[in-house]
Amino acid sequence: MECKKISIRNFRNIEAAEIEFESGVNILCGENAQGKTNLLEAIHFTSLGKSFRTSHDEEMIRFGAESCEVSMDFCDSVRRQNITVRMMPGKRKHIEHNKVKVSRVSDIVGAFRTVLFCPEHLSLIKEGPGERRNFLDIALSQLYPVYLKSLQRYNQILKQRNQLIRAAEEDRGTFDATVDLWSAQLAHEAAVIAKYRYRYIKMAEEHVKRFFGEMTGERETPTLVYLGSSKQALEEYENIEKTEAVYLELLNTRHDREIGAGSTLWGIHKDDIEILLNDKPARAFASQGQQRSLALSLKLAEGEVCATVCGEKPVFLFDDVFSELDSTRRAYLSGKIGERQVIITTCEPSGIVGGKMIRVENGTFQ
Repeated sequence: MECKKISIRNFRNIEAAEIEFESGVNILCGENAQGKTNLLEAIHFTSLGKSFRTSHDEEMIRFGAESCEVSMDFCDSVRRQNITVRMMPGKRKHIEHNKVKVSRVSDIVGAFRTVLFCPEHLSLIKEGPGERRNFLDIALSQLYPVYLKSLQRYNQILKQRNQLIRAAEEDRGTFDATVDLWSAQLAHEAAVIAKYRYRYIKMAEEHVKRFFGEMTGERETPTLVYLGSSKQALEEYENIEKTEAVYLELLNTRHDREIGAGSTLWGIHKDDIEILLNDKPARAFASQGQQRSLALSLKLAEGEVCATVCGEKPVFLFDDVFSELDSTRRAYLSGKIGERQVIITTCEPSGIVGGKMIRVENGTFQ
């Protein structure tokens, strides 16, 4: 999969631009605050239909403009395609895939697949479970439409169930009459999601071991473990019916604890990936360098799993990560990026071998 061309109008500080990319390495070079990350954000935006920097679409519209537009030409192994997104303040996004309007953002997720790696991801190991769940959700949503749909349903059901819990002290009758219905729906979606997450972690683990070993000389062995709030045996996550029954029992027998807490206490929104190094939790025992190597291995593994499942490699987007890595990890990453299309932002391109250089200055690209 390759990004061929992107046309942008009134996106962040970019008034108007059209940039073409090569098949291998593409380097966006310029000083800070010139528009490098804005361009990367626009590319990523066509992949997931949302920003990796803000949850407010209006922030992406250039100051003083009434609307913005991002149009991406890309190709997979079959054909050349286009995704166009237009935004206006206070209105729903207008999205077209191959010139045909689509009604939901989720309809374009997985069409143009990317792996984003930015400095924040270097803290993937030591940060809280929410960061690792987000990593899983983004990766899996691009691979399996059924996962994305199930995740969306789960979040909607969870929101309704939490509202019911918060109102239970004043309206216990409605809670008792309806909670089992919400719990059954939540347990079913949780079982589907848990199965996909468990499978993904097992696929990613073999790549993480290989990448980490290559970087460190195979002195330590990483292990990835799926931690579900149901705490059942790992292999049981393959059995959706059994997992659903475990979640349902938890959700139906601990109502008083949930009412006291004011929220749902069991489900995939509480899951985590435990990352071990020589059987010890990396979050607590790994050095900062080891944690960074593990984070880098996870992002590279994301690309490998995508290639295995979909049959072609995603586009890698590296946002200023070279400046955050030491010489050993920079050299390793440089040796890997030539195998796929990569778009890199940097203030200083030294250490990046080859590639098309694109100079960025005040929202313009040359």
